[in-house]
Amino acid sequence: MGSELPIAIIGAGPIGLAAACHLIAGGLTPLIFEAGPSAGASIENWAHVRMFSPWKFNIDKQSSTLLTAQGWVAPADDVYPAGRELLDEYIYPLAALPSLNRHLRLNTEVLAVTRLGQDVMKTKNRTNAPFLLRVRTPEGDKDVIASAVIDASGTFLSPNWMGAHGIPALGEKELAERIAYGIPEVLRSERQRYANRRVMVVGSGHSAFNVLQDLARLALQEPGTKILWVIRGSSLDRILGGGANDKLEERGKLGQRVRQLLNDGVIELFTNIAIDKVVATDDGIAIEAGGQELPVVDEVVVATGFRPKLELLSELRLALDSATQSPIHLAPLIDPNEHSCGTVRPHGAVELAHPDEGIFIVGMKSYGRAPTFLLLTGYEQVRSVAAALAGDWEAAKRVELVLPETGVCSTQLDDSDCCDRAADPDCCEPSCCAETAKAAEDAPTSTRSCCS
Repeated sequence: MGSELPIAIIGAGPIGLAAACHLIAGGLTPLIFEAGPSAGASIENWAHVRMFSPWKFNIDKQSSTLLTAQGWVAPADDVYPAGRELLDEYIYPLAALPSLNRHLRLNTEVLAVTRLGQDVMKTKNRTNAPFLLRVRTPEGDKDVIASAVIDASGTFLSPNWMGAHGIPALGEKELAERIAYGIPEVLRSERQRYANRRVMVVGSGHSAFNVLQDLARLALQEPGTKILWVIRGSSLDRILGGGANDKLEERGKLGQRVRQLLNDGVIELFTNIAIDKVVATDDGIAIEAGGQELPVVDEVVVATGFRPKLELLSELRLALDSATQSPIHLAPLIDPNEHSCGTVRPHGAVELAHPDEGIFIVGMKSYGRAPTFLLLTGYEQVRSVAAALAGDWEAAKRVELVLPETGVCSTQLDDSDCCDRAADPDCCEPSCCAETAKAAEDAPTSTRSCCS
């Protein structure tokens, strides 16, 4: 494919920039495309949110090496940054390094990726054809040729719908001005939108937890604020996580705080809800779920996760899991249908490979629709991918990371469920019960397990 060609990186968030650092260390040339006006542009959408992982889990080692050589002083390992600190203290200094900045193209959106002279149907000479990226710049659209592509564009700008069927609920698009997606800035810029209002939060992950606790703080100051929480499941133990057993302390505490708010009656919970329809009425937003009518509210916050936008890669030959939309060899490690544990074994270029050699989807986007992505996971991915692209497959296959366990496995399964799972060698939940612990000991490292 021509080593003189650059390796294109889509997205200048923490994972994309880390990929560039590892490529440079391997003697390769990155070309980083960022659709926004600055590196880490998507993080601006959640800059007010404090992360549940401390700095030591949010900084890539190779990126740190480059920064330190220029006089950068790393933040304290045990401090928990908000998105704003992540940008100001890490992302912006990293993107400003001369060794990276000259390869960074801001306000440049990648519209499509294909192979030069090929569509997805054509096989002859396909492997030798370089990649072509159609990009939109302030000066107009143009084509760029690259030897490989690392897609680190994330999923934050493509949230899941409120509707229970994977598509918008009836009326959801029409009520877009009353529905927020993700984690709105409830306590500051959007305070007036939610103060003394009836607010429904839909979703059962950490984004929903952040919204709920912010709304609870708002309700202390604005007593007219009413908080309703809607989840599709029924098991709070499964949803609220590992608590004190979580190796990321603040992640465990997040679920514990929500549990306390429920116990205190601050939040009204509705379980087993699959939303079909939303309708504007004179009194507010009426929501229907399987024939059940929920209380009318004024605002809805949808925190149901994200999905990858794969259209720009539609002319490439990808091997994606039909359920998670993640690379097919990664999917069994992260699919919540396969296991209940949020801990994922480190993985890299081998698991992220596709039939079209040279295209890698990394970072949050590599998880497709699966949850529980950590920056550390992405950093290990791009370290491995960069090594593979440099031809060092020994380094690419080597595991250089141990992820913190969620602690959720030991709390969300009862003994009968656990011991049934012990019969499955692909399931290793060592803290559940003795039988499972034995299965974990015997399980090969290549299983589809959730142990690290």
